[in-house]
Amino acid sequence: MFAHDWCFDALGTRWEISTAEPLPGATRRKVTSELDRIDRVWSRFRSDSVVSEIARRADVYPVDPPDQPLLDWYRRLYELTSGAVSPMVGQILVDAGYDASYRLVPEASIASAPTWEDVLAEHRGVLDVRVPTVLDVGAAGKGFAVDRVAAIIGDATDEFVVDGSGDMRVRSDGRPLRIALEHPTDATKAIGVIELDRGAICASAANRRVWADWHHIVNPHTASPAREVLATWVVAPEAMIADGLATALFFTPASMLRSAFDFHPAGFHHVTIRRSGSVEHTDIPGLELYL
Repeated sequence: MFAHDWCFDALGTRWEISTAEPLPGATRRKVTSELDRIDRVWSRFRSDSVVSEIARRADVYPVDPPDQPLLDWYRRLYELTSGAVSPMVGQILVDAGYDASYRLVPEASIASAPTWEDVLAEHRGVLDVRVPTVLDVGAAGKGFAVDRVAAIIGDATDEFVVDGSGDMRVRSDGRPLRIALEHPTDATKAIGVIELDRGAICASAANRRVWADWHHIVNPHTASPAREVLATWVVAPEAMIADGLATALFFTPASMLRSAFDFHPAGFHHVTIRRSGSVEHTDIPGLELYL
C-alpha cells in the first residue's frame, strides 16, 4: 500500500512518513519548515525558543494562529483532569534533571507546579505571562506536530501514514493497517495490535525517558512521577487529541474523561495497562491483546 518511506529526525525524535508515491520536494520543505517553526516556539531545550524566553521574562507573547488549538486543548485537558495535565510542569522536569543538558540528576527538593491562573492571564491570541515559567507541552505537543505534518502531506496525497516515533496519523483507502502496541516493559515485543484506516493513535508509557526514580509523566500537584498506570494508548480523530488523552489517562479514569469529553462527537477509544497488571480497554476495531 505504501511503497515509499521518508525518514528523518526532528523535535528530538524519529519521523517516518509513508506514501504510495514519493513526496514532491516542495511538500518535504513545507514539512521541515513547519517542524522547525514548532521547535523554535515550543522547545524548552533550545535557548532561542519562545518558551525559553517565557522562562526568562514575563510579558505578552503573540500566539501564531496555527498554535491556538494546542493551547485551547491544553486548557481543556487542565479542566478535565483537575489540573493534573498542565503545561506548567516544565520546572519540575528541569529540577528532576530532564533539562536542556540532560543532566538526569534530580534536585534534593522539587516544588509543585504553579496553577494555570498563577502563570497565564490569557491564552487566546496571546500568552499573557504573569510570572516567568518553564512551559512544557510534551503531553500533547508531539500529537499536535503530527497533525500539522499530516495536514501538509494531505494536500499532496490522499493516502499516508505520519509516524512521529509511535504517535501516528493514518489515512488509507479503507484497507485498515495493523498497528502493533509496544510492550511497556520490553520494546522488542508487542502486547497487541489494532486496526486503523483513518484517524490517529498515540501512546504514553512510563518506560520512556526514564532516569533515577523518575520518568517524564509527572503530577504537577505532587511534583513526582505518576505511578499507578504503566502505559496507555488512545485512538481519536486527531493525534493532538489522542496524545493529550493518553497522558490524561495516567491521572483521570477514562469514564470521567469520556463523560466530559466534547471535543469530538466521535469520542475516543483507549487501552490502559496499570502496574497492578490490570488492563482496561474499549471495543477498538481489530484489537487483539496478547496478555
